[in-house]
Amino acid sequence: VPAATAWLVNAVRAAGSGRVVAVGTTAVRALESAVGADGVVRPAEGWTDLVVTPRRGVRVVDGLLTGLHEPQASHLLMLEAVAGREALRRGYEAALQERYLW
Repeated sequence: VPAATAWLVNAVRAAGSGRVVAVGTTAVRALESAVGADGVVRPAEGWTDLVVTPRRGVRVVDGLLTGLHEPQASHLLMLEAVAGREALRRGYEAALQERYLW
């Protein structure tokens, strides 16, 4: 997480007037790995073993843009943590109804 990104995320969260929307599951893991116990996102680099699940929840990200993931994929737990189980269910039902491929 570059310093400029950490600064922007913290500024948006402090202002309370915006949302932090990650583009891709890797961005979620990076941001969630860079947040301290005090809720402040700090610049970081390297590897993470963080697994985002509904039980763990998210502390930084308000939304996520990502593609469709196969049923039972671990990424679905992350999507559920960000969007909630019901929103995820509705999205996948709509995708099946419209015959989306993934």
